[in-house]
Amino acid sequence: MKVTGAQAIIKCLKEQGVEVIFGFPGGAVIDLYDELEKSDITHVLVRHEQAAVHAADAYGRVKGDVGVALVTSGPGATNTVTGIASAYMDSIPLVVFTGQVPTALIGNDAFQEVDIVGITRPCTKHNYLVKDANELVSIIREAFYIARTGRPGPVLIDLPKDVVNSKINFEEPTPIKMQTYRPTYEPHPGQIAKACKEILKAKKPVVYAGGGVIASNSNEDLTELATKLNMPVTMTLMGLGGFPGTHKLSMGMLGMHGTYYANMAVSQCDLLIAIGARFDDRVTGKIAAFAPYAKIIHVDIDPTSISKNVKVDIPIVADCKHALIAMNRWFDVQEDFKEKEQEEKTSPWIDEINDWKRKHPLGYVEEGDIIKPQYVVQKLHELTNGDAIISTEVGQNQMWAAQFYHFNLPRHFLTSGGLGVMGYGFPAAIGAQMAAPGRTIIDIAGDGSLQMNIQELATARQYKCPVKVAILNNNFLGMVRQWQELFYDKRYAATGLEVAPDFVKVAQAYGAVGLRATKVSEVVPVIKEALATDNTVFMDFVIAREEGVYPMVPAGKATTEMLLV
Repeated sequence: MKVTGAQAIIKCLKEQGVEVIFGFPGGAVIDLYDELEKSDITHVLVRHEQAAVHAADAYGRVKGDVGVALVTSGPGATNTVTGIASAYMDSIPLVVFTGQVPTALIGNDAFQEVDIVGITRPCTKHNYLVKDANELVSIIREAFYIARTGRPGPVLIDLPKDVVNSKINFEEPTPIKMQTYRPTYEPHPGQIAKACKEILKAKKPVVYAGGGVIASNSNEDLTELATKLNMPVTMTLMGLGGFPGTHKLSMGMLGMHGTYYANMAVSQCDLLIAIGARFDDRVTGKIAAFAPYAKIIHVDIDPTSISKNVKVDIPIVADCKHALIAMNRWFDVQEDFKEKEQEEKTSPWIDEINDWKRKHPLGYVEEGDIIKPQYVVQKLHELTNGDAIISTEVGQNQMWAAQFYHFNLPRHFLTSGGLGVMGYGFPAAIGAQMAAPGRTIIDIAGDGSLQMNIQELATARQYKCPVKVAILNNNFLGMVRQWQELFYDKRYAATGLEVAPDFVKVAQAYGAVGLRATKVSEVVPVIKEALATDNTVFMDFVIAREEGVYPMVPAGKATTEMLLV
């Protein structure tokens, strides 16, 4: 039976288990939208295409599957690029459908024509321009396969209008086999044995966990390994929640704004076990001084990430979950391995780290009734029992959230880590709420970042998403201002937001709820009221204007050269 290309796309989406799509219509995709309206797939109408991709990104993260966005051609397509690039850097599985002019007009500078395949080639895992309608179904199936397997990432499918309208046969699915794409999931047993033997030798081991732990759903396997071997664990920004943040072996985040004790532990360790992390510059600081005394084990499904930035001694190309299971099994079958003996061997190291924790805990200086942003995040953690799903914008708000909200579970922290996109958090919160309707979703935002996609208030209200936005309002582009304070003699060039909206009134204008706290005593009542309100809520916390994020490692310095509070 023949179907139209639009009907085939809907059938493919259903086949892939897609329940929600985020998008914005236009002439090039009007026929596809007509079919979508007839289906039982929920379409979320955003107010800007960038927001569609961020929302799909977060939806996929919370669900643990592929997020989907649909936009029209030309500006609709180009507006997705920031969201796609963010997902690419953070290894988030997405499929983005873009409309395109009819194939006969491609290359003729037709109305709303743009080479989106060429534009996004550097920031997608793969992309397609569908030139033959008969290849449409196989391309969609292949796109979802590529997005969710191996190292996940975004895939773009560009849909010429005539392809969407063509009549085609809908073929039954067959196993996908790609000669040039075969991710390695199982680790080499010899490399696992080498790694485990090095772990047994180590007196000062550190586990360095990244987003790959969350992407592979291996958080429980990591916790088993770390507790079995009494090894301290530090996480990247993307890895938060991959190991319980309140666990006695947790050192929180490492790197530029990581904890003092995490950075010191990495600098003094004799073995660094990197799992699903890529040694980016915000983690390593000055590479020559990074983990100088350590042998390095690196587990990653992407072979190009291994020894890319830091040379490693034992590479393991594998899915993190498969590798961690293999390591746990290796120790389980060793007759001479005793957990008690291992605990005794690493206890002096744990004691040293605990001493650093006591001497240099994360903290801030209280100033009477002036609201400190760290206090707000602490109270959000306390009043939600650490169980909320947190999204963030980018900047100081992001770092305070990472430092002071302790994530015990994966897929509870949504942030733009690699690209650092201002405006990510609010549409991400909406995407998360669509994925988890009954959960508390909070966007921890800066007053600068929030304004990048503030129009999504309309989306939140239309789809009755009771997301809460905690605005840490200092009338500054805070992170850049902090650098200007420290390194540019307080010349606050273009960072002061002297003309700012009344966020309470903005929320009310969209039919949402606006609340404000201007002193410490108002923080808890505002949070409690917001959490009890079945509506979208803006909580405007007027915070100390020149509060900084500490610890901080200046650019080009070693991670031991931290500026402290």
